[in-house]
Amino acid sequence: MIDYMDLHSHTMASGHAYSTRNEMLEAAYQKGMKFFAITEHAPAMPGSCHKTYFMNYRILPRTYKEMTVLYGAELNIMDYQGTVDLPESILKEMDVVLASIHSPCFTSGTAKENTAAYLKAMTNPYVDIIAHPDDSRFPIDYETLVKAAREYHVLLEVNNSSLSPQSYRKSARENYQKLLEYCVKYQVPVVMDSDAHVDFMAGEHTFAIQLLERLGFPEELVLNGNSEMFCEYINLK
Repeated sequence: MIDYMDLHSHTMASGHAYSTRNEMLEAAYQKGMKFFAITEHAPAMPGSCHKTYFMNYRILPRTYKEMTVLYGAELNIMDYQGTVDLPESILKEMDVVLASIHSPCFTSGTAKENTAAYLKAMTNPYVDIIAHPDDSRFPIDYETLVKAAREYHVLLEVNNSSLSPQSYRKSARENYQKLLEYCVKYQVPVVMDSDAHVDFMAGEHTFAIQLLERLGFPEELVLNGNSEMFCEYINLK
């Protein structure tokens, strides 16, 4: 499977990650990435960046050696209305924006309520990717999620970290199997991301590739080797 993009990673600035920006970039470059994104946790995550951190992204170069570098945020979905924790004034300056559910910021409800939270977040015009929608602690209706991703032109993430045997997320492999079946049915693309919190995991998609290949998932629906799809879904400022 062609794979030269990783659009979800964190540096020490996120508060619970362990490598610097330069360490992450070099590791991704050594893995053969052509596009790599640093997407720090947004402010509601304990220990993460203040909003002024994201406002200053403009000073950072968008290339590292021959690799394109993107800077963005992993937004926290805060409630069933899809509220996120950075304002439009900052989001419109981001290269790439992810939105996800994390236990410190969101109280799980019914599958209907949790699904509504994702769907409302997708209506935000700056959200490019729904990150790790795979945790049974936050049950969701996967068919509704996939159909909404198609409607709102948002990518769904296959999170390599969730598929690791060390992951704290529950039943990710089984949940991705459901999600990916609906992605095939409705022709909705996905992106494999590392969700790396340390440099040696940057660009690491082994578990995600194994799952996609085992399920026979169509490679044309995987963003990671498709520059044309990248331009269609990621509004690089």
